[in-house]
Amino acid sequence: MIPLCWYATVNHLNEAPVSEESSDEDDKECETCRSTGANESSSNSDLSAENTCRLPGISNEDSCEPILSEESKVLLGEQIKQISMHFPPRLTACTWTLEYSTMKHGTSLRTLYRSMQGLDCSTFIVIKDTDGQVFGAFCSSPLRVSDCFYGTGETFLFSFSPELQVFKWTSENSFFVKGNLDSFAFGGGRGIFGLWLDGDLYHGRSHTCDTFNNDILSKTEDFFVHVMEAWALK
Repeated sequence: MIPLCWYATVNHLNEAPVSEESSDEDDKECETCRSTGANESSSNSDLSAENTCRLPGISNEDSCEPILSEESKVLLGEQIKQISMHFPPRLTACTWTLEYSTMKHGTSLRTLYRSMQGLDCSTFIVIKDTDGQVFGAFCSSPLRVSDCFYGTGETFLFSFSPELQVFKWTSENSFFVKGNLDSFAFGGGRGIFGLWLDGDLYHGRSHTCDTFNNDILSKTEDFFVHVMEAWALK
């Protein structure tokens, strides 16, 4: 039984006219900038390619392409592209930095909290359970220990079952995210949570909740984590 005490408290330039006399000089300056910039861009792109992972099948010219610090062990490239379309507009072409993974850091909620310390950005949690189901949550801030619920209406739950389903805020309540040292949860109401995980990040539970009016994210209400990843979106 999840304690009911969690419910104690619950993102213009005005163009100056350009004279015809200055246009030729501007063209020359732009030509010089393009020439210089091309050399710098070539050097920088080589360096960037070593540190980021672009999704397969998407051209580098695609301005909405997410960039990953490393490959996800849970999501496929097409799934990443699909879910990122539901992020707030400021984040559609952001960089995903892997802050925590059960495969790399073990299964500990305390370790997850430590990995989020010092961050000031939105975060993205994705889980693959032992049944092969993939689901998770987007949060407008890093996960942390809290006495009450926090977050904004940008928070949402999602599930690939197998097609993507996204469950956004219903405005019914503001029970977005809450965490203590023993567990953390997304969404709530009437003593149940949309997504709940224990302190070992192994046993979890999903219910339909008032905050998101979501379907059960896993195949059954109770599930066990196979892999979990936490990404910082910058």
